[in-house]
Amino acid sequence: MTDPASDAALAATLAQEAGALLLRLRAESGLTGKDLGKRGDADSNQLLLRRLAAERPGDAVLSEESADSPARLSADRVWIIDPLDGTREYGMPPRSDWAVHVALWERAAADGAGDITAAAVAQPSLDSVYATDRTTAGMTDDHLVFLVSDSRPPAFAAPVAEALGAQLRPMGSAGAKAMAVVRGDAAAYLHAGGQWEWDSAAPVGVALAAGLHASRVDGSRLVYNSAHPYLPDLLICRADLAQPILAAIADAGV
Repeated sequence: MTDPASDAALAATLAQEAGALLLRLRAESGLTGKDLGKRGDADSNQLLLRRLAAERPGDAVLSEESADSPARLSADRVWIIDPLDGTREYGMPPRSDWAVHVALWERAAADGAGDITAAAVAQPSLDSVYATDRTTAGMTDDHLVFLVSDSRPPAFAAPVAEALGAQLRPMGSAGAKAMAVVRGDAAAYLHAGGQWEWDSAAPVGVALAAGLHASRVDGSRLVYNSAHPYLPDLLICRADLAQPILAAIADAGV
């Protein structure tokens, strides 16, 4: 059995390495916009796959940038990675709201279900790596800030914010928004309208390890390594706000 602390340390190392690669590419390639994002996705994915093959050769991988394999469904350990979360934002220097996600899902022997047992999120432009073995949640101030996608905020976000006296703030990258909640820069991150497992696996792993709440917007558990890895909605927030936010979402008709 692999030591969970060793897995968390590896996740952090790989996220940091991929982040460093992406910073160099952004600074030196001369590319911008979609061309930079496409190259970043590909190069970061190659690095992560190569390193995982060397460090954890018996594990399966689910990556946004690689063809899926049904073999992962029978595996006991699956790395779920997003080599560049916030591709659009990465291609728009000097924006910093992009990230690298590395998470490990492990099957529970008792019931065959599983959980994220190690994870890391790197925000290279902030020179920061958050991991399940080293991160605690910061404290928000009295003024509540709820983060939403800057391209597709959920329809219920405005009534939920109004009900709780919160301010909505847009931001790119699921990982960037989740880590802002971890740091205490915001109180919650609300999302609906489409995501995949690689968008949330590492952020959720880090958030839960830091003592935050993470669930779907109906309050149900986030389930990973599914046959169809579509996981369209997400709530990450301070634990004390979970029930008020979930109630406000329900009242909004979700």
